[in-house]
Amino acid sequence: MPWVILFVAGLLEMVWALMLKQSDGLTKPAPTIVFFISLAISMFLLAQALKSLPVGTAYAVWTGIGAAGTAIVGMIWLGESREVLKLVSLVMLIGGIVGLRLTSSS
Repeated sequence: MPWVILFVAGLLEMVWALMLKQSDGLTKPAPTIVFFISLAISMFLLAQALKSLPVGTAYAVWTGIGAAGTAIVGMIWLGESREVLKLVSLVMLIGGIVGLRLTSSS
């Protein structure tokens, strides 16, 4: 269950990162509210997962899900670049996340 909680926390990290962009410097109310709510829930869930997962592994997985997911959403919906090196880097990042999960004893 801690891994599921951590995964959801990582997805919410994507949400708050994307909403931070959409908030235009925290000047647009709706994205700003979603940003703060998703940030708070993401941090709460990360804290819950850390009760039973090693901090180094959990934090790396949480940030990795957020970073990779945000980059993918940016490419698909926000028209960000899809350069080969960027795609290869994302694959390596996702591979690292999977590797951390597979090597965790929790």
